[in-house]
Amino acid sequence: MDPTPDLYGTPGDMLDHFLEHSLQPQRDWKEEGQDAWARIEGFLRDQCFRDELFLDQEVKVLKVVKGGSSGKGTMLNHRSDQDIVLFLSCFSSFQDQARHRESIIDFIENKLLHCRRSLAYKITVVKHREGNRTPRSLTLKVQPRKSDCIIQMDVLPAYDALGPFSRDLKPAPEIYENLIRSRGYPGEFSPSFTELQRHFVKSRPVKLKNLLRLVKFWYLQYLRNKYRTALPPKYSLELLTIYAWETGTKSSENFNLDEGFVAVMELLRDYQDICVYWTKYYNFQNEVVGNFLKQQLKRDRPIILDPTDPTNNLGSKRGWDLVAKEASICLRQACCRTEDPSGGWDVPRARNIQVTVKQTGRETWSLWADPYSPIRKMKAEIKRKNDISGDLRLSFQEPQGDRLLLSSQKTLSDYGIFSKVTVRGLETFPPEIQVFVKDSSGQSKPYAIEPDATIYDLKTKIEAAVGLSTEDQVLMLEDEELEDNYSLEELQIRDCDTIQLSRVSSE
Repeated sequence: MDPTPDLYGTPGDMLDHFLEHSLQPQRDWKEEGQDAWARIEGFLRDQCFRDELFLDQEVKVLKVVKGGSSGKGTMLNHRSDQDIVLFLSCFSSFQDQARHRESIIDFIENKLLHCRRSLAYKITVVKHREGNRTPRSLTLKVQPRKSDCIIQMDVLPAYDALGPFSRDLKPAPEIYENLIRSRGYPGEFSPSFTELQRHFVKSRPVKLKNLLRLVKFWYLQYLRNKYRTALPPKYSLELLTIYAWETGTKSSENFNLDEGFVAVMELLRDYQDICVYWTKYYNFQNEVVGNFLKQQLKRDRPIILDPTDPTNNLGSKRGWDLVAKEASICLRQACCRTEDPSGGWDVPRARNIQVTVKQTGRETWSLWADPYSPIRKMKAEIKRKNDISGDLRLSFQEPQGDRLLLSSQKTLSDYGIFSKVTVRGLETFPPEIQVFVKDSSGQSKPYAIEPDATIYDLKTKIEAAVGLSTEDQVLMLEDEELEDNYSLEELQIRDCDTIQLSRVSSE
């Protein structure tokens, strides 16, 4: 294999050939990597902790999981990164892992240094640190017997948060509650979710894995070798590639490699617009997790949330400006010249949100909106669709919260809206104002009414909308009952005020 294949000089329509002959791992290389893995994994599982006590207890290896490109099925020829994740019985919580991880790593390091001659490979052991933080892994540099290329393995001790793994089951929300409450630094406990990370990538079609290999080669050859400084992790580019494929091809197993590569480079070039997340393993339904997610998604872009670990925003890493710089260079090379420039992937820079619009007297319908686009654009689309000539007021209500007017100048993201939402539309004509009427269940509805209208006029509107007769209604504002013959203006009821509605007591 040419040690430095020329990606930039390869025409776009030749990328499949380039990948097959230069990047696909050859059998000898795969077999040597598998043999090295088996020997070291066997030592760590069966011998490392045998007859040893740690914190006055016997340590058991509950399971060993292979991560990295080898575990995900995206390995490059003569380039291998293998994560050996050890799930240990001495960690009973995320906090427990944080307290004792460094001691366990020291223990494993000493054992490897003492016993490495028995592993049949020349191994260099390096303790991996991230700044001033305690180390979370050991890096093993393994010298193969048939190649000069180093096999790199990271040994990561981890808390078994998931327990028995089933790829078809979503983790219990309590697991993510505990993760969030552990208050670790971003991604500190991601190794606990290695099985999910691996399945998220490994389950993808072969063609997508080839695109992942291509992007990974570009990262290693044209970023890491060129810019010897802090860069975003390869995993962030993997996630963006998967996102581009999902949105650009609707998860098709058939696509042109050159078009996919161009789409990823364009996404990296526009990194400041990116907000990407998934709800496969966690979502907004749990209150603790949902509130945390909303805070994460309000951060400065790029936002790239690990689909298995909501605390890990890979977009927060340094070096995205260098990634964008090199992506712009790449887009001018032969590898990005596609046969049909007009047939590229349409990849939104942020996931669109499904917005369901309810409006009295009109059919409920849905549209898709960019969470970072001004709400005025969404309003304009709704007005066109429904032939609305007056002012369109949009409002939404959090569960058990007050109904809020959506300002035309703001975005859905400003209100913490990042998942599908129902809004109410109300057409008003000056001098009408909008008032919200909240019933005893906590649900609120908007009503258009003129300021000089009376409370009785408002009750009449409520009767027409919900069927509760005016005689059975009690309207309250700040614990004071509102009398029928007073106008809203006299009672100083302003635009977007909330009035409480209850039934007349039958006693």
